[in-house]
Amino acid sequence: MNRHKILIVDDLESNRMILEEIFRASYQILEAEDTVTTLQLLEKNAKETAAVLLDWHLSAEDGSKILKVMKEKGWMNEIPVLIVTAEHSTEVEKKCIQMGASDLIRKPFDAEVVKNRVNNNISLYQHKNRMEEKVREQNQMLRKQYSVMRLQAQKLKKANEKMIDIVCNILEHHYPEFSENTQIAREISRIIGRNVQKNYPEYKLTDQDVEAIAELSSLRDIGKLLISDHVLYKPAKLTKEETEYMKSHTTKGCEIMKMMKDLQTPDYHKKSMEICRYHHERYDGRGYPEGLKGDEIPISAQIVSVVDAYHALISERIYKRAYSREEAYYKILGGECGVFSPKIMECFRISRKEMEAINADTKESA
Repeated sequence: MNRHKILIVDDLESNRMILEEIFRASYQILEAEDTVTTLQLLEKNAKETAAVLLDWHLSAEDGSKILKVMKEKGWMNEIPVLIVTAEHSTEVEKKCIQMGASDLIRKPFDAEVVKNRVNNNISLYQHKNRMEEKVREQNQMLRKQYSVMRLQAQKLKKANEKMIDIVCNILEHHYPEFSENTQIAREISRIIGRNVQKNYPEYKLTDQDVEAIAELSSLRDIGKLLISDHVLYKPAKLTKEETEYMKSHTTKGCEIMKMMKDLQTPDYHKKSMEICRYHHERYDGRGYPEGLKGDEIPISAQIVSVVDAYHALISERIYKRAYSREEAYYKILGGECGVFSPKIMECFRISRKEMEAINADTKESA
């Protein structure tokens, strides 16, 4: 913005003429001899005014009213005000600075010194104003970019959810046993995840983390799509070789999820890989596929591992009956499904009523 005017405020014409002589070669000069005229001129010319030279002692009043109004209207943020005064009192100087004046010019003054001090203040304010304008432009651009990114994130989240639903439908079609408790597993993951979030802040789980873990728990066994039906549906006990082959569904699940990377947000992809690969790891290191111990196991997989064990117990399989919820609960606590984190076990314990209520509601609505 072109600020090419200087406003000189003084009740003595001779003083205005002296200052006008200093600046008229570089600026258009506006003059005022009282507060009312000063404020009227500023109302019309604030955007073009580069500086105000204000005599502190106007007729019957000082310049404080002008400073006050300029501050209220925000003009002082963009226009430097230099007080011209013969007053040498530190109290006056302190008052002027406190009210927002940029500088003081004491009478009698040297024309070259006044010119330099005024130009320095104008340059400083112009630089500040340009920087503030750039910041405003950048903030506006960032807000637009954020809106676009938020919209993209929402679209990607919907794509994540759709992808999960599609994969679950494929799993349920190929692996009918899976359909029995898909929603139950999600809800239990959500309940336990919330209790981990509430009671163990060291894991730094957010609401979004808990929701992602709950949704992605449905994909924990996606690798079974690549397991032979002969092994998957074998009614008898698996051989040692078949057992090792069945365990490979964890790594095979990761192979499938890698192919879906572009359909997921980075966070969803990371958690889906963790859950597929590590949901059979155990806290004492006796799980698979890597034998991770303790908190080497990602918290997402720790939550889903206990959900998976509970889900397997309450579900009927070709080779076993479905255990009651009470039986399943005590088998988990008794360590019959392996060792889980004490923290996860505490969350599992305090989640019992909520888990069983959801389980019951789901069966009743089926």
